[in-house]
Amino acid sequence: MSTISNIFIFINLVLAFFILFFERKTASSAWAWILVLFFIPILGFVLYWLFGKPLRRSRLNRPIAYENRDFMDWKDRQLSEMKSGSFQPPALEEKWMDIVQMNAARTDAPLSMASDIQIFNDGKRKFNALFADIRAAEKHIHLQYFILNDDALGRELMSLLTEKADQGVKVLFLYDDLGSSSLPKHFFDAFHGAGGKSAAFLPAMLTSINPRLNHRNHRKLAVIDGRIGYTGGFNVGDEYIGKKEEFGYWRDTHLRITGEAVHSLQNRFFIDWNQAAEKYPMKYAETYFPKTEQRSGAPLQMVASGPLETHEDIKNGYLKMIHHARESIYLQTPYFLPDKSIMDALRTAALGGVDVQLMIPHLADHLFVHSATLSFARELLEDGVKVYSYKNGFLHAKTLVVDGQAFSIGSANMDVRSFALNFELNAFVYDAQSAQEMAGLFLQDRKLSAELTEEDFRKQHWFEKAKQDIAKLVSPIL
Repeated sequence: MSTISNIFIFINLVLAFFILFFERKTASSAWAWILVLFFIPILGFVLYWLFGKPLRRSRLNRPIAYENRDFMDWKDRQLSEMKSGSFQPPALEEKWMDIVQMNAARTDAPLSMASDIQIFNDGKRKFNALFADIRAAEKHIHLQYFILNDDALGRELMSLLTEKADQGVKVLFLYDDLGSSSLPKHFFDAFHGAGGKSAAFLPAMLTSINPRLNHRNHRKLAVIDGRIGYTGGFNVGDEYIGKKEEFGYWRDTHLRITGEAVHSLQNRFFIDWNQAAEKYPMKYAETYFPKTEQRSGAPLQMVASGPLETHEDIKNGYLKMIHHARESIYLQTPYFLPDKSIMDALRTAALGGVDVQLMIPHLADHLFVHSATLSFARELLEDGVKVYSYKNGFLHAKTLVVDGQAFSIGSANMDVRSFALNFELNAFVYDAQSAQEMAGLFLQDRKLSAELTEEDFRKQHWFEKAKQDIAKLVSPIL
């Protein structure tokens, strides 16, 4: 037994060496994993194999047969004009230009126009609209969700998709293998029989072992006929329409957009599908990117980030927006485990006179993460940040509204996991009209929340405080 232990200790030493000198991790994450490896040698190795290994590009299939030169030329042309100072988009305030240029330079995110934006903060309204658009689809339906459940809502969606596939509409469904791990093997049989195609992102090895637990595709998007798009925080399951007693009402936020901005969602689906679906690669066709003569609307960018990138692009977008704030910052997130750069940005904004308000859930779906969330939130109180605990069910919205002029909404939580480990997608919208609507929704939610004070935290039992501190310390290994 001692020989086996010595072998694992040696392996741990080698791993610690590579983590410290070769792997692209933050300092806090690297040292946290080194401590785990040294203090619990055998279990630490297993934990690192499951949670800590960086994702290699070779683990994903290359985007087979994907080539949309028009889209890439569009983005490259915009970036060139931005650098030369000749880029003059309609309806975009000059103050947002540096964020737009950063996103265009780092990601496949040209500035595009949405001819119409609808904001959904209720699951029933969101799925009613999505189902109506699916029923009206004529050419193709592309869906991507982190969680798809085998429950009433999940089965209703698959029944509708099966019906559309049987009508000759091309239907593709991409889901995350871990997020949707409860699906039975027969779940897609009827859908496949009608001609629909599905693919799992980073599927488990040997049906149950998945060493990529920390690198999940957390994106939620839908594209219908290349003209209608959805993205935001809602997954597919009964809890998202308020039918799970333990959560009650589910408060989330989602966008429905039309116009040329849908092309960015389509582009992202192409890439993700071709990385996951080796058997059924998508090939570029004009029908997926219908031409539009649109010259006006709400300017926005669809920004993707993930563990294969060298920069945490959505986090950098958040930082830019926070630094631009002069009047107000309204932030909603179910999990608040930010890094130092986000904490410092929120602190300095509040100390500089900006009205910074953070809203987190009162209910906890993950007790350990919620404990860390409370600990980080408490730190901001002394610098003037107002913290609210949403009590009308479960808050799952991931939104940032700045000065009532621009906002971000998508799949990324305000935590290190979303920033560095998951594949995420956020819309950055530079439109005062819809930003004012978002700010109004935040203020409505505030009426259903309780403001947390230092006294509230002081009244906590010492065990709760200790649990929060431990959770916060351990969070960098995520």
